[in-house]
Amino acid sequence: MFPVIEASGAAQNRGRIHGVAASARIARSIASYAALFAYCGIGWREAQARGAAYRDMIADLDPESLEEIIGIAEGSGRHLNEILALNARTEILPPSHPAERSPDWQAIRDANRESGVVDQGECTAIAVPPGVSATGGTLLAQNWDWLGTQRSALVILRIRETDGSSCITLTEAGILAKIGLNDRGFGVCLNILRSTTDGARPGVPVHPLLRALLKRDGVEDAIAFAGRLSFGASSNVLCADAGGAAASLEFSPRGLRPLRGDGGALCHTNHFLAPEGGPGEAALAPSLSSVPRLARARALIAAQSAISIEDLKRMLRDESEGYLSICRRPDPALAAEVRLETVASVIMELDQRRMHVAPDVPSLAEYESLTLGEAMAA
Repeated sequence: MFPVIEASGAAQNRGRIHGVAASARIARSIASYAALFAYCGIGWREAQARGAAYRDMIADLDPESLEEIIGIAEGSGRHLNEILALNARTEILPPSHPAERSPDWQAIRDANRESGVVDQGECTAIAVPPGVSATGGTLLAQNWDWLGTQRSALVILRIRETDGSSCITLTEAGILAKIGLNDRGFGVCLNILRSTTDGARPGVPVHPLLRALLKRDGVEDAIAFAGRLSFGASSNVLCADAGGAAASLEFSPRGLRPLRGDGGALCHTNHFLAPEGGPGEAALAPSLSSVPRLARARALIAAQSAISIEDLKRMLRDESEGYLSICRRPDPALAAEVRLETVASVIMELDQRRMHVAPDVPSLAEYESLTLGEAMAA
């Protein structure tokens, strides 16, 4: 299982705890993203400068989040702008990724190496409301498809805020949050989207947004909160709460478009489902397989009258489409910088505040479970 880091106290102290405990994994994250940005034609120094531009936006979103990022930098011994670049990595990546490598890739990678940084479509998410759940509670699940090199940089943060509230999140070391749930029974998953307007103007980065959303009380509170923000890049947050509400929060520089469930399971992959998003959507690389993955997930959901945790495990382990399946094994024919695979799989029982995690391609790993208040259990 991934390391579990318990962080509490004031925000900067929580960050220091994260930074000290995950310093080696933060170094791994930086190496992986420096290589990925180089592939896209962005040097690590430039990535840090771009990350620094999000400092004030993160502070405006949630001052404690910036304090925590400062603490992560202090604890890990990294420059603050490196940690800001990690937390804005989605916004720094160009809309065309994954695609062909930049013609400057080799020169940028060499420059990264000389400065001390060495080399080293993302996901299927499902929300199951109580009416179609075999457990009688809300289930939220995701396969996180990303670069296999990042698996060794993943951590689980179990966080207690200064007001006593708490959350648990599976994320990349040095990054505030990703997939997770809080003590109110509200959970979030992430699907990266791409639009032609991404990067045209600054906006709230998605990973600090996910941490801010993990402070909300439920789906309606999350929609109201996100609706007041502006965004510099596109993503979808599939969210649900223990009360049975679920919604896809599709956002881009054009704004937020919530898609609510109709009482059945709600699925999302890596393309816009709201009609308004389609005209501005960036072309999808074939390796993302977003459309067929969504169709397959919906077909598997439709075949069940009541969806159990074991049903979700079988869905998330589905390999019926080879390298383009819901459960993605790495395709050796692709360059390492665009070779996506399922780095982890998560199923959340929101009413129980419980998370089940498979720490590898889920067809190759068993799920282990942990809650906000209990130690790890197999």
